[in-house]
Amino acid sequence: MESYWRNKWRCACDRCYKCLTNTTNEHTIFKMGSHTLFFNIPMNILPTILSSSEIYGTLTSGPFKGIPISGCLGDQHAALLGQMCFKKGQAKSTYGTGCFLLYNTGYTKVDSNHGLLTTVAYKLGKSTPAVYALEGSVAVAGAAINWLKDNLKVMNSVSEVENIASHVMHTGDVYFVPAFSGLYAPYWQQEARGILVGLTEETEKGHIIRASLEAVCFQTRDILEAMHKDCGYPLSQLQVDGGMTSNNLLMQLQSDLCGIPVVRPLMVESTALGAAMAAGHAEGIGVWDLDHMQPKISDTFYPVITDEERDKRYHKWKCAVERCFHWDVTTPQDPNIL
Repeated sequence: MESYWRNKWRCACDRCYKCLTNTTNEHTIFKMGSHTLFFNIPMNILPTILSSSEIYGTLTSGPFKGIPISGCLGDQHAALLGQMCFKKGQAKSTYGTGCFLLYNTGYTKVDSNHGLLTTVAYKLGKSTPAVYALEGSVAVAGAAINWLKDNLKVMNSVSEVENIASHVMHTGDVYFVPAFSGLYAPYWQQEARGILVGLTEETEKGHIIRASLEAVCFQTRDILEAMHKDCGYPLSQLQVDGGMTSNNLLMQLQSDLCGIPVVRPLMVESTALGAAMAAGHAEGIGVWDLDHMQPKISDTFYPVITDEERDKRYHKWKCAVERCFHWDVTTPQDPNIL
């Protein structure tokens, strides 16, 4: 979505998106000082910054004329709200072509020292304080499955993934780092490229597909580890949503490799729900009472492997990741290498 829109010749900017373009605190949250000074932009032409949940205006034409627009959230921020991660220390992960995690840090703006982004999660009304979050993104999650299908032709449909991967009990010590265009959080390695390591003559397509699922889980753990380091306390459970969460094997692997319960809601379209919650909670609308809302849970997956096994596999993942760093760097050819 755009960070501002025009309604009846009035511009407005959601606070979540403003935070992404300007370092703010509670005293300067409604100013764009550093940007206006740098670019010499007159303040009177900039949009007014509003909260995530208040009436922005009303629709002026069409069948919905007169209906108020009362919520404005980015997709991942809306998913955090839709997952009802209202408390400090709660987090959600959205699984699609990429993977996106937000961790609620409460009213405290935590500046990351471990490769994460600091953002405003939401602000539910004019007079309520902002809730902050740490954000981490994985570039390739479900996109790796599409690559296996379209480029390597190891399956006819992505619907076969869970079945094929379940035919093997492990990856056969195969690790797949799908850094097709570099690695995002927490590494930020632009020159990294994808690698598939640990192959033997016994390796079959089930091992590779299962390794691609584990890659999603390991990258999620990488971000959760960074969040733990930044905030000082571990996550007790992970809320999940998005298209890939229909894969039960992936959800079990995620729980195993992170060592925490993974909670899948009854409604996995958390982004749409969160946007509706913000709109319905606004003053003057009042159809959602967020203080009394509880998530409806479909399934909870619990870890079933030992800590020793989990740490061993994660250590090998980290070794594989290190091997893909700085791959796409042009260097003079060594005359001793044929």
